[in-house]
Amino acid sequence: MVAVALLGAITHQTLAAWGSAGARRGSFFGRFRSIPSVTFANAVVVLYAISTLLGGTLYLYFRVDVRPELERAGHWHVLGFFDLKEHFAAIGLALLPAYWVCWRRPLANEPAQTRTALTSILAFIIWWGFLSGHVANNIMGFGS
Repeated sequence: MVAVALLGAITHQTLAAWGSAGARRGSFFGRFRSIPSVTFANAVVVLYAISTLLGGTLYLYFRVDVRPELERAGHWHVLGFFDLKEHFAAIGLALLPAYWVCWRRPLANEPAQTRTALTSILAFIIWWGFLSGHVANNIMGFGS
């Protein structure tokens, strides 16, 4: 549930950040932009931290029980994607303070490019983690 809430919050914020400021009210992007994106910043930070902590507790099970099975089955590409997930998650954790500061104190005359870039990077990391985790979780069922 934490990961799904995180996916929803970061996706909403990313689409709102990328949407045109002049989007019509009632249009797809206009509806995204009607909710202030800054309201998602605290939720994204807390949910990312909780999700990473919960993922870290499950990691031992993956490392001891699941990874050897994937290695024996020769699913090296899945293991590579999962290794990237770990690295991206650590990079995302390091980016959280900068992300939070950018969204916490947005200045009126400040260009939104930094906020948009940090939000996009976090969105990529979160979606990568979600998709690669699901593939790694379900890979032994593929083709059987």
